[in-house]
Amino acid sequence: MGRACLPRWRLGRLMAGLQVILGLLVITVSLSCLYRFHSAGYFLHNEDVCNNIYTIKEVSNEGFDIKALHDRVDEVLEKMDNLYEKLEKTVKEMEKSKDGSKKEMKKFLEDEVMKPFYYAHIGLRQIRLPKPEGIRNSTEKEEPLINKFLIEEIRQYITPKENRVGKINMFGTERVYNTIGHACALMKKELEKYMDYDVGAYCDDDWNLAQKLMLNGCDPLPRRRCLTRASMTYQKPYSINESLWKLPDDRNVRWGNYQCRNFACLSSKNPKRGYTKCTGCFEMEKEGDKWVKNSTLLVDFMIKDVLRVKPGGIRIGLDYGVGTGTFAARMREKNVTIVTTALNLGAPFNEMIALRGLIPLYLSLNQRLPFFDNTMDMIHTTGLMDGWIDLLLMDFVLYDWDRVLRPGGLLWIDRFFCKKMDLDDYMYMFLQFRYKKHKWAISPKSKDEVYLSALLEKPPRAI
Repeated sequence: MGRACLPRWRLGRLMAGLQVILGLLVITVSLSCLYRFHSAGYFLHNEDVCNNIYTIKEVSNEGFDIKALHDRVDEVLEKMDNLYEKLEKTVKEMEKSKDGSKKEMKKFLEDEVMKPFYYAHIGLRQIRLPKPEGIRNSTEKEEPLINKFLIEEIRQYITPKENRVGKINMFGTERVYNTIGHACALMKKELEKYMDYDVGAYCDDDWNLAQKLMLNGCDPLPRRRCLTRASMTYQKPYSINESLWKLPDDRNVRWGNYQCRNFACLSSKNPKRGYTKCTGCFEMEKEGDKWVKNSTLLVDFMIKDVLRVKPGGIRIGLDYGVGTGTFAARMREKNVTIVTTALNLGAPFNEMIALRGLIPLYLSLNQRLPFFDNTMDMIHTTGLMDGWIDLLLMDFVLYDWDRVLRPGGLLWIDRFFCKKMDLDDYMYMFLQFRYKKHKWAISPKSKDEVYLSALLEKPPRAI
């Protein structure tokens, strides 16, 4: 037994000895590193050392011909463009041929030559060199988003556009900056798919991808240089005398990205209609009663009563919500022009509003209103900003409404609903601007929820 245990005991002592040696080696190396750091002054408050380590030194261009490099890169890019055009021409000629070997060669050229060549071309264009001379002797700086994207059309769009002959334009600037939403950088894959098209050709039917980008903060979207598709069976819209209260022609909508394929399918009775907000908005017989017939609820104000508050003073306004333009249609009958915000949340809300002869504004909650300060006579809101909304986001939105509403303008909060326990918070949000109360009503919606409607007037603030 003793002899059998002896080899194991020796092996254990050997392993323990190795661990001790390795431990001593680690301690020695650590002490050596600490000594070197201390000698270099890393542990001392030494301004020169900090500057040495953390300051990026300016790279000198002395002795380096930047202009020659620019010219050479431009020359290479031009040759690559010409070569790619020749390859495309050759491939198109091969398409006409019935020879099987040429078709195989065409496939080889497309997959093994043209595709790698294209990406190499784009990769070279990604290199942004400092220009030898800026506009009006200014130094050109790297655009922060330029190297985030590979698709050349995005890069073309976000690159600042210099004025011709170096003059300042009518806006007082030396160049024009095209803008995109800051979250576009987080949705690189989706944005590159959206911007991947042939210039001058037809766009894909991808408005749903565009809307997804907008709702996730990539708003505003970049402009595109492709042609929008319309319905293949598009018909002339109805005249304004009948279009306000009649369902539009089904043939005037591209239904490919909706669950339904006609307006009748959008009825609230259909459980597979594809949308949940504003149920019944596509049923004209129901829409016709809104804001003109008395209701049992105190929170339902009528248009005639609201306009009586400012006789002749309401001419233009904004309807900020979810709907098919019925509020704008009723106000149009009172000679008031209303712009209606809309998103296509599962149904053709924008198309419906436009086909009724009204003005849709394709706008997400993320975006600042595209109106100047103190210009709107009225802002009406219903069905969009309810108890789900974050209070800070709501604060920004309300301040933006206050910005565009003119002194004496009316803010109509229509059937805003929230939980009873949150009502005080939302009431504060609406009352913080010290608007004059013309109407104020609260009604129960359910056991735990309430409706709030209010008609408020913006003070003059002549400061």
